[in-house]
Amino acid sequence: MTRVISVEMERFPIAGTFTISRGSKTEAEVITVTIADGGRSGRGECVPYKRYGETMAGVYAAIEAMRGQIAGGINRIALLQAMPAGAARNAIDCALWDLDAKLTGTPVAAAIGVLPTKPLETAYTLSLAEPEAMAAQARANATRPLLKVKIGGDNDMARIRAVTEAAPESRIILDANEGWTDGNIEANLAFAAEHRIALIEQPLPAGKDAVLGRIAHPVPICADESVQASGLGSLVGLYDAVNIKLDKAGGLTEALKLRDRARELGFGIMVGCMVGTSLAMAPAVLLAQDADFVDLDGPLLLARDREPGLVYQGSLVSPPEPALWG
Repeated sequence: MTRVISVEMERFPIAGTFTISRGSKTEAEVITVTIADGGRSGRGECVPYKRYGETMAGVYAAIEAMRGQIAGGINRIALLQAMPAGAARNAIDCALWDLDAKLTGTPVAAAIGVLPTKPLETAYTLSLAEPEAMAAQARANATRPLLKVKIGGDNDMARIRAVTEAAPESRIILDANEGWTDGNIEANLAFAAEHRIALIEQPLPAGKDAVLGRIAHPVPICADESVQASGLGSLVGLYDAVNIKLDKAGGLTEALKLRDRARELGFGIMVGCMVGTSLAMAPAVLLAQDADFVDLDGPLLLARDREPGLVYQGSLVSPPEPALWG
């Protein structure tokens, strides 16, 4: 039987405004792929990301261009060769994983060897703002055990101080989104260490981070934008950990390979996300079962999630139920 694909653009409002060093947004724009076969269907969601040159229209077109190969039964391994890494491949790959689980009765968690699954402690993200506003965000979430704080401006030391004072019991990840420079990174790192920061994510622009190999790391440094679908070896000596995102890797299939290669090279593992719904987070929750840091709070940032969605209890996110994915 020929497989049938449907592709839908969707928008989900964010609760307030989500701001990082590159800009702000008030809604999550996602593309959902459904692949049906023999009365069963699988779904995958992706979030096109402008940082990597992606647009909603471009990703939609890239998925549509695969309609014939999907109808012909392309599998996940062949998909890696047929499409480049990115959001479009992610949505198709995750839909194929979900479909295979529905057709075979074997959950994805069993297929990738992470049974029994467990709830995970996820970071909760605070948007970039002035120090006083960030302190208010931190104070409102001070009971959460792990906060991820967006920084990357001229006043980051004041932001760090404000947040750590407002949430003294929380472990804190700083995410600079490439916003620091060779001129301020050592001072910022030292200040972060004084304030018990647990991890710093992508402080320098990708491709302009060679200085990381020549300076001390008083706080572990995690690569995000510097992580590509291949070439993790080039990050050895520069970074202590890598952030694996399904949209960037181009799906769960490649993300699993990235995770295993990163472990071989001695990197810590963070599993992160774009701002999307529970459908985008679901496969990442399984990928993150043995991660060192988990940042899968996308649905917590939304005013409205999918139904059914993932179950969040405070900062604990449970693995997906089959009605959602996998």
